[in-house]
Amino acid sequence: MAAIALLKNTIMVDITALPEPKLLQLFNVLYDTRSVTRAAEQLGQSQPTISIWLGRLREQLHDPLFVRTPAGMAPTPRAESLIGPCREVLESLRRLTTHQPDFDPATAQRRFRLCVSDASHITLLPRVLAHLRKAAPGIRLEAARIDGNTERALESGEADLAVGFVPWLGGGMYQQVLFPQDWVCLSGPEHPRIGARLDRAGYRAEGHVQITAGTGQKLFESALTLQGIERRIILELPGFLGLGAIIGTTDLIATLPRHIGETLAAMHGLTVHDCPVAIEGFSVKQHWHARYHLDSGNRWLRGVMIELFKADR
Repeated sequence: MAAIALLKNTIMVDITALPEPKLLQLFNVLYDTRSVTRAAEQLGQSQPTISIWLGRLREQLHDPLFVRTPAGMAPTPRAESLIGPCREVLESLRRLTTHQPDFDPATAQRRFRLCVSDASHITLLPRVLAHLRKAAPGIRLEAARIDGNTERALESGEADLAVGFVPWLGGGMYQQVLFPQDWVCLSGPEHPRIGARLDRAGYRAEGHVQITAGTGQKLFESALTLQGIERRIILELPGFLGLGAIIGTTDLIATLPRHIGETLAAMHGLTVHDCPVAIEGFSVKQHWHARYHLDSGNRWLRGVMIELFKADR
């Protein structure tokens, strides 16, 4: 569009009066060949047709453009000034009409940025990275936080996907459910007071680790408030780093979404309990902006997320 504006300003005509693409092609070819005969051959047209097109071009641009000399059709100063903008317009038209090639993960050299929660660093990113290392070795993966900047990052293309529970994203976004989440509690395998089942009385009595991060945290805290349940919080952590080791070496318990809970339990040999408090569940989704809905690379990445994490695939 910048090239079209430049050509418009240079020619000093209304945009609707710009030469047709075929006339711009003639201008470009004639500038290179300096011959009506060779221009006709390259464009697959007869010489009379080329002469007619050149006449129309001269009329629209108010200049002879090319004059006959012993060395061929020499461009006028006006033509010299227009050849650059003309080629920019032709290149812009070529890009507009060229079909975008399919994304080839095996050969692609590209950066993908995912906006994810802290929990996803443990539950999602290792599997995504392992897949990319095999299927798309030239891909660079970056992780960013889900925060107030996420929507702008998706719209601008700074980020490709947001994966998690992000209910505040506004219009212009697509979303796709990956898997549902409910809540579980974790305890050490040799907890002195909790057996195979954690009941509500035990939940109230035990000491808790509070995780302050996580986009589902408001659902959890609202449920406790509505049911009048107060926990005895011994430790607050800003994220999940170190939580597995702490639960495994103390008599504390933690309440967290099932996916991260079961992942930490498997890593640290912890016990998973159904949460005795009714807490509203949520869905983990992938989100992307409408501007990139048809982008072949974005579509491929979304397919990877479905392949790896879709619950009912």
